[in-house]
Amino acid sequence: MRIAATELSTRVGISASLAISGIVHAYLYVDSYRYVPMIGASFLLQASVSCALGVLILVGGPGWLRVVAAALAVGALVGFGLSRTVGVFGFIEIGWDPAPYAAVSVIAEIVTLVLCAVWWIAARRERLAQRSPVLSTLPV
Repeated sequence: MRIAATELSTRVGISASLAISGIVHAYLYVDSYRYVPMIGASFLLQASVSCALGVLILVGGPGWLRVVAAALAVGALVGFGLSRTVGVFGFIEIGWDPAPYAAVSVIAEIVTLVLCAVWWIAARRERLAQRSPVLSTLPV
């Protein structure tokens, strides 16, 4: 029962955090980034993939989608970091602009990573418990 609750809560949380990130990227694309070469298309792609992954995970898609979600979040965070240091395709931003969207997006992507890690740990414990009756008696 506890595993099912963890599965459901992480699924809902990952979906929500992906949706938030996707909506922020979609808004920024429509608001101004669509005019920035390469960056605009990247924001549109990020928004589309985030929202699609969120829906697929929410309806119970396979576990590997959570790995994709984690990779997407890492990619977004790396892009964020690069855009504020060395630049991405010649595009450089400063600080947390556009505020508050940059902070909301970073928080959503960190939440995605944390929840994907929680799901992975719970799934791994479940697999180990199925293989070893002794492990199934350990507290979760």
